[in-house]
Amino acid sequence: MHSPPSFSLTAFVFFSTICSYNFHWYLTPNSVTSSVRSKWTQDHKQLHLFFYIIGLIGSLIYFFVLRSHWMALAFAGFVTFLYSAPKLPQTFFKELKNIAIGKTIFLAFVWMFVTTVLPVFIEGRSFKMEHLLFASSRFFLIYSICIIFDYRDKEDDKNDGIRSLITYFNEKGINRLFLISLIVFAAFTIALFFFHYSRMAIIILLLPGIITASLFSYAKKNFSDYLYYFVLDGMMMFSGLLMLIFRI
Repeated sequence: MHSPPSFSLTAFVFFSTICSYNFHWYLTPNSVTSSVRSKWTQDHKQLHLFFYIIGLIGSLIYFFVLRSHWMALAFAGFVTFLYSAPKLPQTFFKELKNIAIGKTIFLAFVWMFVTTVLPVFIEGRSFKMEHLLFASSRFFLIYSICIIFDYRDKEDDKNDGIRSLITYFNEKGINRLFLISLIVFAAFTIALFFFHYSRMAIIILLLPGIITASLFSYAKKNFSDYLYYFVLDGMMMFSGLLMLIFRI
């Protein structure tokens, strides 16, 4: 349906992900919930710092290669930074903790932007209605997945003074937010049928949302790192893998 992104963009996204991920966890204090991942993070701070530097260098190199698109790349970097900024010790950044919608929406938006909007800009194509629908569909899928992650991390966020919709809502409110996100995701995805997306493509795009919905109750009780970092995180790329396999 769409050509794969250029090597330069793929490399930029790879190094930027390494940079932002390790920057975030390097700044993350001790977790109030125990997990293999959180313990490993606390025991390997210097390794996070090392990979942050490697990621930063790689990001700057490919930012220079793609410098003709500097505005879109800088925007993606800025929104990514906002996700981790509240963890910095300076007073100005600490104030970002008071932004009620910040954490989840920043993260969902940047992954949507990088995986759906940025490739269109880099390829020099005009941004059409079908691109807007596809980007909106991906945003609400990623946002619904982020809701589950935020539910798991809500005690840590409360402990750190970070406000989000998940720390604000009660259990029923969180369930409604998750349901609404998936309904909107499904609506935008089905609307792509009117822009020459095949029935099989629509089904494949809907599939990760269906799986995420089926795992919601279980994931609120089981905080396994394997469930979260392999299964739920994997839902963000599941449709893409299936499309590559079936050559859609």
